[in-house]
Amino acid sequence: MFKKIKKISIIGSTGSIGSQGLEVVRNNPEMKVETLAAKSNIKELEKQIREFKPKKVCVFEEDKALELKHKVKDLDVGVLYGMDGLIECACDNDSEYLLSAVVGMIGILPTLWAIKSQKKIALANKETLVCAGHIIMPLAKEKNVPILPVDSEHSAIFQSLNGERENKIKKIILTCSGGPFRGYSLKDLEKVTVGDALKHPNWNMGKKITVDSATLVNKGLEVMEASWLFDTCYKDIEVMIHPESVIHSAVQFEDNAVIAQMGVPDMKLPIQYALTYPKRLPMKENELDLFELGSLTFEKPDIKVFKGLGLAFYAMEKGGNVPAVYNAANEIAVGKFLDGKIGFLDIPDMIEKCIEKMPFIANPSVDDILGVMEEAKEYIGK
Repeated sequence: MFKKIKKISIIGSTGSIGSQGLEVVRNNPEMKVETLAAKSNIKELEKQIREFKPKKVCVFEEDKALELKHKVKDLDVGVLYGMDGLIECACDNDSEYLLSAVVGMIGILPTLWAIKSQKKIALANKETLVCAGHIIMPLAKEKNVPILPVDSEHSAIFQSLNGERENKIKKIILTCSGGPFRGYSLKDLEKVTVGDALKHPNWNMGKKITVDSATLVNKGLEVMEASWLFDTCYKDIEVMIHPESVIHSAVQFEDNAVIAQMGVPDMKLPIQYALTYPKRLPMKENELDLFELGSLTFEKPDIKVFKGLGLAFYAMEKGGNVPAVYNAANEIAVGKFLDGKIGFLDIPDMIEKCIEKMPFIANPSVDDILGVMEEAKEYIGK
């Protein structure tokens, strides 16, 4: 029987999610890559081009794009650069899906334009909804475009809601591994190094997201994202520390029934599910063995120690441009931490300072949101 080929564009293809997305494509012959985009890793991107044979690619940095163009001159592939190139790859006429896997606010415009082009969005870029959920979700509804979550937690909630959309949600339970510093005191956190922060106990992710997981800022961003994805007030979202990372998240309904999705801590399942929904396709690996697992652990997060999570709830309460400020300040602070310029506990302090100092905008436009990054740099230093 003939199977329709699913044509996919991936932005952020050399990162953790993008690379795993290509693994999913590799294992599913009914999928084809039309376009790829990366920031600057042209060595990895060249390998991907030669294997998956996209018709066009984008490298965000122009000099790297010119270098790549020379490297692949023997291939029939167009090489673009900059935001215009990123948007062109995201909106490719032949693609049905966009896997938005870039990290940071750079993902907002390509996703916005892909929705306008009526692509199905497999969304891994948190910032798109954290900063611009009030723009993205109404537009997706207007264009009848599905936003299919790729984060393991949001995919779990999405799966737990299958067949339950008419029933009232009491609360969303968003699970969190607790990161490498679970159980630490503030005094303990004063001593941690970049190397310590990059040792996540369960997940293999990029540096920025790994640090976000260590501060629990990542969980704060996920609460914001979940609020937009599932039209749920932030007050009805509960963060629960679950060190084993086997229950990826759960939904409690008004009759107090709790439905959860379980699996090994691996991103390929949620990526594949987003690209094949509503169908499930076989996976040859990562089968969960409950007998081997034995038991599960649950704890409450300590928001006095991990202030970044508490600040996320404060940002949601304030609304307007404050979540975008929270996100931008965190991006800058994490960059400084990774460069060895500040300590671990300076990250939430910088976020708090930025929220306090930057002017409030009740209903920010896309330009307002994109301008937040430069303003944040002025307040906390480059």
